[in-house]
Amino acid sequence: MKKSLLFTTLFFFNLFFAQEKSDFKINFSGFLETYYAFDLNQPTTETKLPFMYNYNRHNEFNVNIGLLRAKVEYENAYANIALHSGTYVDDNYANEKIKYLNEAFVGLYLDQAKKNTIEVGILPSYIGFESATTATNLTLTRSILAENSPYFMTGVKYNYKPNAKWSFSGLVTNGWQRINRPEKDVIPAFGTQIIYKSSDNSTLNWSTFAGKEYYGTELAMRYFSNAYWDYKWNSKWRTIVGFDYGLQDVSSRNQKHESWLSPVAIAQYSLSSKWQTAFRVEYYQDKKNIIIATNDAFETMGFSFNADYLFDSKVKWRTEARYLDSKEKVFVKEDDLINSNFFLTTSLSFEF
Repeated sequence: MKKSLLFTTLFFFNLFFAQEKSDFKINFSGFLETYYAFDLNQPTTETKLPFMYNYNRHNEFNVNIGLLRAKVEYENAYANIALHSGTYVDDNYANEKIKYLNEAFVGLYLDQAKKNTIEVGILPSYIGFESATTATNLTLTRSILAENSPYFMTGVKYNYKPNAKWSFSGLVTNGWQRINRPEKDVIPAFGTQIIYKSSDNSTLNWSTFAGKEYYGTELAMRYFSNAYWDYKWNSKWRTIVGFDYGLQDVSSRNQKHESWLSPVAIAQYSLSSKWQTAFRVEYYQDKKNIIIATNDAFETMGFSFNADYLFDSKVKWRTEARYLDSKEKVFVKEDDLINSNFFLTTSLSFEF
């Protein structure tokens, strides 16, 4: 009798925890990217360019980013945590106390259909089409607009997805790419995102930001809009066109403001299942150095061409040539300021 009772108890105990285990899911993923870059201006500083945050070391082999992510799901809740390191982290998180967390957020599905979700914590940025992990980016290096808009946000994000075509999000955050808020008495920043996918091949995105940010030593309102269209024409061609526009209040006394803008166009052509190429043309205008702090007005055209070889679905070797041409002399060569900059970058990445 005792043995029968013990057996029955163990049976239901095992059945219960087997059911619990079946609802609990954990998935690990990662990304590692090594690179070598050579700048023909041959900078003597540690970083090549002050407004770039990826592959920004001259004439040395290095790790751009190594990332390990865990995603946990249980019933209507999920959580992401990702650790990272590399020169991208050194450059892009220089002002943060928490440097080695790429993501750390908890999410909740608010209904059974999973149309409403809320996420809280350190979130990937809702702005732009280029991420810190390059595997899905069309070009090897990031566009100037991507490098100078947020890669991450810290706060709360609400998302409503009524169907497969539309997605609407609202955010309350600590500010423009911030983990820690510099001024505790300043109201949080606000953001919105609208995504429209007419098909699997077409994505239209519009993201906005509004919040107080520093211009010099003064804290004032910043308004920003990012829009892009990502379209895959066929098995060979894919294009992305994007446009950033921002306004920064520079004086609270007379409500004066300055602007910056950046259009970009990228075309990718797949030669075969192993080879891809991409060409980019871009322009970035920041006359008052709101975002890009150089010695003079920043008005720069950029061109790049890259060739990628896909060893398999997880390993990618990429090489890119990039040329930047500025209206003013904002680039450094030896002890002189010049109008142009040309550099080569090659990387080998692995994701799992």
